[in-house]
Amino acid sequence: MSDFNVAIVGASGAVGQELIRILSLRKFPVKKLTLLASKRSAGKTLETEFGNLTIEEFAVEKFVGQDYVFFATSGGHAKEFAPKAAEAGAVVIDNSSAFRLDEEVPLVVPEVNPKDAFEHKGIIANPNCSTIQMVVALNPIHQFSRIKRIVVSTYQAVSGAGQDAINELNEQLQAALNGDSVKVEQFSKQIAYNVIPHIDVFQDNGYTKEEMKMVNETWKIMGDSGIKISANCVRVPVIRAHSEAINIETESYVGENKARELFEAAPDIEVVDRRENGGYPTPLEVSETMKTFVGRIREDISCDNGIALWCVADQLWKGAALNAVQIAELLVRGE
Repeated sequence: MSDFNVAIVGASGAVGQELIRILSLRKFPVKKLTLLASKRSAGKTLETEFGNLTIEEFAVEKFVGQDYVFFATSGGHAKEFAPKAAEAGAVVIDNSSAFRLDEEVPLVVPEVNPKDAFEHKGIIANPNCSTIQMVVALNPIHQFSRIKRIVVSTYQAVSGAGQDAINELNEQLQAALNGDSVKVEQFSKQIAYNVIPHIDVFQDNGYTKEEMKMVNETWKIMGDSGIKISANCVRVPVIRAHSEAINIETESYVGENKARELFEAAPDIEVVDRRENGGYPTPLEVSETMKTFVGRIREDISCDNGIALWCVADQLWKGAALNAVQIAELLVRGE
């Protein structure tokens, strides 16, 4: 296998840092790793498995000679510069929302729609973190019996909103414990000892942008816009890893035993489903793991052909950096 020149745009951010780790942990065949970020971060040296690397100031000229470029920046930045990286001959894997619903750009979760990756025209989009873990969990059932309807409620960690959000949670917890006033800047309300049923901006239909991402991206990834989907996205005072309570209705009867069997046979799904105290996955123990965890599997007694389940995954890994690297692995393997 050949080695490849790889660049990470936004290397100083949370996802950029995890991309470095995942490239190393997955032993991706890197010839040279180039780290790019804003002028503010340029010049910093990072100890990595690829040696001590200095973050370079972002410039379009740095795309020349790159085989793969991972974008971990804002949608606006990616929209402007990802096409330039593709024009320079690199394959771009973009973690932002800039290209996810672009008909010319594949939106890929390797366990679900790997073949779509090979239809790219220089850019491949990485889906929203909550969407990724949900479609990984649901795809085995959908392949057995088409899913007609999905109702999902997410419990999303603060790290999904960036390092400043993590800092705010920690600062609020400390202030509350000390009896001091709590400062609210990153969220619409206090997040410490609270939950906030609001992620991203509200849309005309009353759903938030985050919730509609789950709807539209699921349709595109699973290739079925006929699935009825309703999402409720909630921010919770958890540092890392998102959780989801999912209820589905299928066209034909599946049943909990068959559902469990399908989950256990599927790639990259770990079933933790014992009907006893602690017999289910939680965000604390799945942080910094590479699989999507499923538990609380049972028949949904509110409808015919219904299944209810609990799904947990590390949104910085499977929900971002890991999925992006897995897309590159697909292309490297050519399968």
